[in-house]
Amino acid sequence: MGTWAKPTVYMALTAFARNMFIEAGVPPDKLVVKPNFVDPDPGAGTGSGDYAVFVGRLSVEKGIETLLRAWRVVGPQVRLLIIGEGPLASTVAAATRDLPSVTWLGRRDPPEVLSILREATFLVFPSECYETFGRAIVEAFATATPVIAAGHGSAAELVADGVTGLHFRPGDPLDLAAKVLHLNAHPQLRARMRVAARKEFEDRYTADVNYRLLLAIYHRALAGHPTP
Repeated sequence: MGTWAKPTVYMALTAFARNMFIEAGVPPDKLVVKPNFVDPDPGAGTGSGDYAVFVGRLSVEKGIETLLRAWRVVGPQVRLLIIGEGPLASTVAAATRDLPSVTWLGRRDPPEVLSILREATFLVFPSECYETFGRAIVEAFATATPVIAAGHGSAAELVADGVTGLHFRPGDPLDLAAKVLHLNAHPQLRARMRVAARKEFEDRYTADVNYRLLLAIYHRALAGHPTP
């Protein structure tokens, strides 16, 4: 019916998503980028918890199997907390019996998740699908926590490799393990990344910044729509 052509403006959450929509036929001049945001501000943590954390659905596309295989290499050198539920819950439960350094916390309320993130050494984001955005990443940034992310799609766009975190080859447990051990062994690098991650949040992912972005988009949409 062509109704997709009626709006004057479309919003995409990342430049990566914008390009995907353009490839699908949405006119580039109608597509703007406005990310999600975190509110209220949880405040920067200290990263003193001495653990890495995964937050998300326990499923194949989220990379949980790659994460567990990586930790068989990492072993006791880094503790891992896994937060979430999903179809691979039994796989995660079995892995915790073989890997004493891995703890599955199940589902937790958002305030508790943020509290855990605040003291994490880093967040691991191993998603093997093209995420729409990756909210856990910006939640980590809000708490000044760097991110080790699969280096593709929106995650690679959100995490600046070597600045706010590290990229690893998607689906590659050995590369993920190498990046985990590298970041864990370099506290000064982590300290710089914590500062950069928090600044990224303050510059791009606060409610105030996004409110101004959204108003500008609404004004643009109204300007492009003739009043009867």
